[in-house]
Amino acid sequence: MHLRLIVPPVRSERVLDTLVDDPRVTSIVRLPGAAHRPAGDVIECDVTREATSDILSWLKAQGLYDEGSVAVAQVAAAPSRNARRTEKAAPGAPDDAVIWDAVVDQAYSEAKGSWVYYAFLTLATMIAAVAVVTDSSILVVGAMVVGPEFGVVAAVAVGIALRNLGLTWRSALLLVLGFVLAIVLTTLAALLARAVGWIDVGDVTAARPLTGFIWRPDRWSAVVAVLAGCAGVLSQTAGRANALVGVFISVTTVPAAGDLALSVALWAPQHIGGAAAQLGINLGGMTAAGVVTLVLQRVIWRAYLRAKGRRGAGARVEA
Repeated sequence: MHLRLIVPPVRSERVLDTLVDDPRVTSIVRLPGAAHRPAGDVIECDVTREATSDILSWLKAQGLYDEGSVAVAQVAAAPSRNARRTEKAAPGAPDDAVIWDAVVDQAYSEAKGSWVYYAFLTLATMIAAVAVVTDSSILVVGAMVVGPEFGVVAAVAVGIALRNLGLTWRSALLLVLGFVLAIVLTTLAALLARAVGWIDVGDVTAARPLTGFIWRPDRWSAVVAVLAGCAGVLSQTAGRANALVGVFISVTTVPAAGDLALSVALWAPQHIGGAAAQLGINLGGMTAAGVVTLVLQRVIWRAYLRAKGRRGAGARVEA
């Protein structure tokens, strides 16, 4: 990981010495007085992923989060021999390390919400409703991929796991409001389609061999939701964003919302309950699995570091 720091001059020497003394840090550059907002020295360095959270915690304790600036970026490749030596100095594997400050920052970004989030969730729900009418598994998959809800679900899990009530509340509220708006707008669209004769209640209640699972949750719905929640959180904390596509395709959240909206518009009470249950099971299962995964990651990594007897950057300085 690449760190770009703006350090107040009075702390610059201490921060620089700490980074230089840490074998898990390399490519250290100092530009005295180069920063203007905030004012200070610019220090850049490359840090092994395993050490990033440790070093960021120490920098926060030094006041850089309040009086300076910290930016973290992923290094696409570091093929030098020096970088490989630095990696060997850090315990564990890079994918096992969680950069908690980055996880929290991403969670807050997801919890902000935007009109784009609401638009994508509404469009995905409408695609899912069309999938129900046409009994198309391809459209179901398309709706799953378009839906943006997993990032907000992960934000809820992060808030709960880290006991951050504000983050938990904001992300949970955004998740509820997003689905409510998407279902309401899809219901209105379905009412319009019904008025012009494009759909009727038979489109929902008829046998649907390819999409009938949406309104009929079972034990496997909960199993898949839990597995997908674990996989999704792991993909985010390990920086494996490509795995998220598989998570999107695994969970029946947006399809259930589309089925629910269509069932309300055409009034199919049995399907309303089933689709709502499917939506709740998937959201609840993913959130619970995400919380457990985050807690286990934290416990296992701390236990691993204790077993290795490694101390962080701050501990070295104090010693």
